[in-house]
Amino acid sequence: MAETSGVGVSVGVGVIVRREGLVLLGLRRGSHGAGTWALPGGHLEAGETVEACARREVLEETGLTLHAPRPGPYGSDVLADAGRHYVTLFVVAEAGAGEPQRREPHKCDAWRWCRWDALPQPLFVPLRSLVDSGFIPGPPA
Repeated sequence: MAETSGVGVSVGVGVIVRREGLVLLGLRRGSHGAGTWALPGGHLEAGETVEACARREVLEETGLTLHAPRPGPYGSDVLADAGRHYVTLFVVAEAGAGEPQRREPHKCDAWRWCRWDALPQPLFVPLRSLVDSGFIPGPPA
């Protein structure tokens, strides 16, 4: 098992935001995974539902609202370079109106709509694990 420096497991929520057959990815900066493409999302706060976390994180990061969020798969990844272990709960949702904005420029360099079968590289570890699992987001709810 990879070294995690005695740090406990963190729970993250990754949101597969979809629109017209595309998914939204952001280019991470300023923290673990900098320079990789990732789904919007973040840490699940104490007492918060997974759906509420997904809605909050997407709104904070992009300004977009979500429609029809539903549970997706989960993943468990050790990020050795950051000495952290994350369990990521994925949520699949449709994007509301408007285009994503860089509301947290210290955390994200750009937002891009991408085809699931042509994602930019490199991918953030939890997203890479999800893709490698063979998961494919289904049709809109």
